[in-house]
Amino acid sequence: MSDSHSLEHALPVAPSYTLWQLVGYLLGLGTWGFGGPVALVGYMYRDLVEKRKWITESEYKEGLTLAQLMPGPMAAQLAMYLGFVHYRLLGAMLVSLAFVLPSFFMVVALGAAYVAFGGIGWMQAVFYGVGAAIIGIIAMSAYKLTTKNIGKDMVLWAIFGLNAVLTVVMQAEIVWVVIGSGVFVWLLRAPPKFGGTARVPEAASGALLAVLAFASVDPDKLLKILGYFAYAGTFVFGSGLAIVPFLYGGVVQHYHWLTDRQFVDAVAVAMITPGPVVITTAFIGFLVQGFWGAVLAAVGTFLPCFLLTVVPAPYFKSHGKRPGLLAFINGATAAAIGAIAGSVIVIGQRSVSDWLTALLAVSTAIALWKFKKLPEPMIVVAAALIGLIAFPLLHHG
Repeated sequence: MSDSHSLEHALPVAPSYTLWQLVGYLLGLGTWGFGGPVALVGYMYRDLVEKRKWITESEYKEGLTLAQLMPGPMAAQLAMYLGFVHYRLLGAMLVSLAFVLPSFFMVVALGAAYVAFGGIGWMQAVFYGVGAAIIGIIAMSAYKLTTKNIGKDMVLWAIFGLNAVLTVVMQAEIVWVVIGSGVFVWLLRAPPKFGGTARVPEAASGALLAVLAFASVDPDKLLKILGYFAYAGTFVFGSGLAIVPFLYGGVVQHYHWLTDRQFVDAVAVAMITPGPVVITTAFIGFLVQGFWGAVLAAVGTFLPCFLLTVVPAPYFKSHGKRPGLLAFINGATAAAIGAIAGSVIVIGQRSVSDWLTALLAVSTAIALWKFKKLPEPMIVVAAALIGLIAFPLLHHG
């Protein structure tokens, strides 16, 4: 009797949505979801937690924390976790493909155009407008995440503020501070009784060893691409643009696969296409070795984060209601959101370069504040048009 009762308790509640509904949503988000990881994470909260109520608040927070603690692209990892919540491995796999493939094919098409026409001259003008508008989108997403996840808890606000300031000062997210914040709240509010969660790091280390073995194969350029991007996906903490400095060191300085100009264009492509920002790796792979270079670069980037999300996910799910883990998640989530808020300033320093970009960023935030249902893709298109018109006038006169 007790075994059947515990088994019944362990089974997930029947979901209010089908797997194909979730796959369809992530396919759409991967197709029109502009704004980088912070905006994408905000869209998932708005659509899946608030509007559709397919995912609970606690499930979302578990996924966000796991995505922040593990290396790799945060938005993609959160999507994988949400696919795993009710549909396990199959759900995580299908959601991953749905989320990544739209931007992958867009990037490959842009790569083909780039190679055919010897560069994309108009991209600088488009990025001039879109980059500024994205700051407004990210700022509003960060604000919503903050108000929904931290509330009036002063300890969490202190952690949030500390991590926001550290992110601005260090110009990067510091994963050990995120983990330390979780441990601090855990020890403060639910001191550990030592038992139940030790298998999580073991599982993660097993996935790391599997990825490292996979990445060590290096017989020719294609496998070198696969190995390098698997290494990048395994060891680069932080989300979105956090991978850019690491890629620059390898792609430009070590392997000399791209020039500085090509690398900057690759980052711009990732920023003006929807979906995960790290899809820039596929563009780089295409420039180095054509279509299959793009495929292997994308696989190398996303396979490690898939393993490092799916392997620990059952333990996060089964132990997610324990007071100690809840306290850890609350602390780490507050730290993660603080880092995201700080990254608004970090990215803004790069994208806001004059009075027009500042106006675009502020106007975007105000528009999203006033008009709650204003679609972000409409803002991105308008910003791109403004960039195409204004950039030549402001910078060639």
